[in-house]
Amino acid sequence: ICDKYAHIYNYEGGGVSFNSGVSCRLVDGDRGTMTAEQVAAAINPPDFYHSPLTTLVSIENTANKGGGTCWNFSELQAIKKVCANNGLKYHLDGARLWNAMVEMKETPLQYGELFDTISVCLSKGLGCPVGSLLLGAKEQMDKAIRIRKIFGGGMRQSGFLAAAAIYALDNHIERLAEDHKKAKEIGAALAAKSFIKKVEPIETNIVIFEIDESFMTSDQFVHKLIEKNILIIGMGQGKLRMVTHLDYTNDMHEELLKQLASF
Repeated sequence: ICDKYAHIYNYEGGGVSFNSGVSCRLVDGDRGTMTAEQVAAAINPPDFYHSPLTTLVSIENTANKGGGTCWNFSELQAIKKVCANNGLKYHLDGARLWNAMVEMKETPLQYGELFDTISVCLSKGLGCPVGSLLLGAKEQMDKAIRIRKIFGGGMRQSGFLAAAAIYALDNHIERLAEDHKKAKEIGAALAAKSFIKKVEPIETNIVIFEIDESFMTSDQFVHKLIEKNILIIGMGQGKLRMVTHLDYTNDMHEELLKQLASF
């Protein structure tokens, strides 16, 4: 069970099905988040053999496609109760969990006590050259290591990457608040322009917006930015995205705001 915007469903080339033989039951949530009631309603009855067995609930914090949405922690706790009452595992896709914790003033321990497994990303906002981690109990991790090997996912001589990860965890978490501030400033600059149809609410470091195509197309807007040596990507369905991060400097930020003001 996951939200309709979930990364594990929309991206990765359908790997959840191809690699693991798993189907997804999608929930029509709000900006990538869902409620405990919606999760409970999505559970297939175990005695109805026509339906796939429900075994796992996966949530994504922050929700990328929702615009960097932060989950309400009390709702995560309520979903945990649904999982416990129905014998379901509970997974956190925490690629941007650091952003959520900084913005919502939460701790790793809170999440560690709640979920069976957690994945986190060390590149993105923390600035590592590469790297993600999967966390869980030893028994689960022993199984995960075996599955990783079956998938061909081994890595040798990774100590220097671990060193980068340790440095990032020690030095780059609190500075994520700077990324959030810049993202909100970008959102305000976009919202002030008449050719912007909509800017999604901005909570963390992701800005998702749409162009009013009676003024120009999304492709035309992207091309105008390319002429200014500013590169952004489209997400499809008319949605454009900007993401602030460690390597997006103050000088870059001021230049972007200047160029947007000049349109």
